[in-house]
Amino acid sequence: MADNFRQAFQEEAREILVELEAALLELNENPGNKDLVGRTFRALHTIKGSGAMFGFDELAAFTHNLENAYDEVRNGRLRVTPELINLSLAALDQIKGMVELTDVDKSVSADILAKLRELTGKSEPQNAKEAPPASSAPAAAASTPTRDWRVSFSPGPDLMRNGSNPLLLLSELKQLGNLQIKASMTAIPPLAELDPERCYISWDMTLKTSATPESIRDVFIFVEDGCDLSIEPVSAAPVSVAPVSAETVSEETSIPAAAAAQESRAGYGRRSYDRPDTASSIRVPAAKLDQFVDLVGELVTVQARLGEVASRNEDPDVAAVSEQVERLTSALRESSMSIRMLPIRPTFERFRRLVHDLARDLHKEVELSIEGADTELDKSVIDQLNDPLMHLVRNSMDHGIELPERRVEAGKSRTGTLSLSARHSGASVLICVSDDGGGIDKKAVRERAIEKGLVAQDAQLSEGEIFSLILAPGFSTAKQITDVSGRGVGMDVVRRNIEALRGTIEIASKPDAGTSVILRLPLTMAIIDGLLVRVGDAFFVLPLAITVECIELTRQDIEKANGKHVAYVRGKIIPYIRLREFFNIRGERPEPEQIMIVETETGRHGFVVDQVIGNYQTVIKNLGRFYRHVQIASGATILGNGTVALILDPNRLLQDVMRTMSVDPRAEGRGPRQLSQQVSF
Repeated sequence: MADNFRQAFQEEAREILVELEAALLELNENPGNKDLVGRTFRALHTIKGSGAMFGFDELAAFTHNLENAYDEVRNGRLRVTPELINLSLAALDQIKGMVELTDVDKSVSADILAKLRELTGKSEPQNAKEAPPASSAPAAAASTPTRDWRVSFSPGPDLMRNGSNPLLLLSELKQLGNLQIKASMTAIPPLAELDPERCYISWDMTLKTSATPESIRDVFIFVEDGCDLSIEPVSAAPVSVAPVSAETVSEETSIPAAAAAQESRAGYGRRSYDRPDTASSIRVPAAKLDQFVDLVGELVTVQARLGEVASRNEDPDVAAVSEQVERLTSALRESSMSIRMLPIRPTFERFRRLVHDLARDLHKEVELSIEGADTELDKSVIDQLNDPLMHLVRNSMDHGIELPERRVEAGKSRTGTLSLSARHSGASVLICVSDDGGGIDKKAVRERAIEKGLVAQDAQLSEGEIFSLILAPGFSTAKQITDVSGRGVGMDVVRRNIEALRGTIEIASKPDAGTSVILRLPLTMAIIDGLLVRVGDAFFVLPLAITVECIELTRQDIEKANGKHVAYVRGKIIPYIRLREFFNIRGERPEPEQIMIVETETGRHGFVVDQVIGNYQTVIKNLGRFYRHVQIASGATILGNGTVALILDPNRLLQDVMRTMSVDPRAEGRGPRQLSQQVSF
């Protein structure tokens, strides 16, 4: 059980540290913002208190010193300076190591603490090994007038289940001053009805202290949402309470730390709840969630087989059951997908620190702008986004945004802007990394590509094709290799990772105006809505989200186009690809054929098939390592009759055809016949 609590603390601490880092970087830009100071202090206090509770004593002692510094800031005795922020970020790195139980360089920690004491003007404690007091009361509080406060505290029903112990809170409160406690036992039920994981005791206390009410409330900062708490000044005669004793707050008499509030109390900082037995959220290991989604995917496949059997047997009872199972499966599928969806904000926020550190190392002034951070993506997609985004950010910082002096000479502001944005586009999410730097030098890229033998000397390349060359392995126009970039590895990593996610990359750039890299990613990697089509005895699935319409292709239409692969749709010319020819599938073409028109990155295109069967919920299966180089297929799925159908990627398929038709003899591509040898039916 202790290991479970410790793991829960580590998971929560990671989330808090991300928020803390973001708050510190925002505070660096807005040093007078009291809300940011409060956010920083509360995060440090929570990590310190929770760390001490779960046995992370070294972490609690180290964090306490940083917390004291921000308590000084909060009370106006210390100013936020770049030096304090840099020290805080260095301390944050040490705290991360302590949370992950890795070996932390203690000399670095000692150096950080020494500089913090120098900033705050406090001397080192006489016993350096002694753990600091849990209280975060101001250092100068002893010289301020004391006052009596009445504190009423009733633990909530889930407080102990979350790993908190109210007796430790009372011990921490005692360190603020002279504490007198009276415990109420009236709510304890008969033994047969007693829940050992709930606390039925509440406390009325009188605290004589020079601390502020905010400091008193800080003691309960990480349980305040799960308790009934009031803090009031004592204006009349003090309440008759019993003095606190060692027995009252000792580990021997420790009782469950999570219980229902039995009385309603009004006052300063009150927290109440209407339905004490309702949990707002639970934590589930990612492996269990992945297993759940896999099972839902298998259920979708079984439901498809049931539908196949029902339609074949023409039994009304079986058909009715099949329809009901289909509705339930669809609802379960939507629910399972929504559970996996997470906002991209934490991923974006991580790059504030990277931009801050790189700007310092490169002697540049850069501001990070984040938009659409609440856009949601599948967890499996988000997990693989960190590396591509990191390389794109580093490239923008090193190659894109100029030094302040050069920006001023070019008529720009000294501070460059790096933007991270996300938005939905159909069944995809568009993530854009852009900067307002000098842009990409097309001439330099082309010359470097010719030098490396990627293109012929006389090759005619469009702007988009030139920009796409920077995605080639080992490609770099940097004249000097630095710690940040120049080895030609970063953009290749971006390309590989995005392709692994079945995504695409689009690059746009203008001289002296900046560069934008747009990543188009699928919302989910597990199940998609598709359109099932047939060509001969082979079945394919096209993504439903980009499918526009279906039209017939007759012999008259083919003759009208003089045999060219184009169709006239409401006065517009739509080029198409005949999948039968592309995959070299033998057999007679039906009359008429069907054209599925899809919206791709380069416009509308058609795919000619024999028959459109209809909508199909597609469980995506990996093609395996033998077909890992087949880019035109996102994966495969199993139909209700057991047949395997390829899930086509229309954008990749069109790119493959265009490469095949390229006049450049060095262009790397596979023709339909070559491809059919790899994917045959």
